[in-house]
Amino acid sequence: MLVTTKERRSLLQLHGCVLLWGFTAILGRLISLPADALVAWRMIFVTVMLAAIPRTWTGLRGMQARTMGVYAGIGCVVATHWLAFYGSIKLANASLAVACLGLGSLFAAILEPIASRESPNRYDLLSGILVLPGIILIAGGVPIGMRPGIATGVLAALLSAVFAILNKRHASSGDAYAVTAVEMAAGAVLLSIPTVFRGIPIPDARDVALLLVLAAACTLLPFILWLNALRYVSAFTTQLLLNLEPIYAILLAAVFFQEYKELSLSFYLGATMVVSTILLQPWFRRLRMRETG
Repeated sequence: MLVTTKERRSLLQLHGCVLLWGFTAILGRLISLPADALVAWRMIFVTVMLAAIPRTWTGLRGMQARTMGVYAGIGCVVATHWLAFYGSIKLANASLAVACLGLGSLFAAILEPIASRESPNRYDLLSGILVLPGIILIAGGVPIGMRPGIATGVLAALLSAVFAILNKRHASSGDAYAVTAVEMAAGAVLLSIPTVFRGIPIPDARDVALLLVLAAACTLLPFILWLNALRYVSAFTTQLLLNLEPIYAILLAAVFFQEYKELSLSFYLGATMVVSTILLQPWFRRLRMRETG
């Protein structure tokens, strides 16, 4: 089974998405808003941007109400994932939050076969399990005060696998602009509900500028590329490629925030193990190809 041109292009698109997503943790720490307000404004800005694109409305007009409801539900999962991810950043730091996302490949290897009613792929499971020692080292390499950030980061990893599987199953065949618009709008509504009781913090000029970059360059563009790529690659492959995100984010965090001063050698050994799983994927792919002929 050879890699097709469409698969190769989709993999390149996913690598581009991961590179852009590597900046989200940095922007999340730079933005002064609390996690729930940050995610709410992020999704609001993306929704407004999409509303200005005619193609979005064309796709929405052809969307059935039931399908729109499914996408809205997925959008709520996305919002909850981002809430956990940025919560992990606020509770610990950017390096720890993105390192925990490495568990997403293990969760995807377990959950995707259940969703598709297929037998688990032992190579996918092995790739995911190889992440666990790295996560254990990461947990032992951070100050005790950052441990809540680990728990929140693991939740973010679980939710990332869930919405990747749901998007693969339900959204990969739809128009990327319309699907993204529904998901972002639904997530924005979900996170705006608390404003009825306490009000949503209003970002200052600096935060608005950072939110615009986060919404346009690190959310809208990669999200659309990602949905298009999901037509030709599995949710597990997507999660495994996301293991590259810690490389970019940790390096950027070292440059911007000198986070390396807060973390021990154990953390970096663990992060290296998590990221190294991506290097084994081509080998596992060749083994699967031999078995399937």
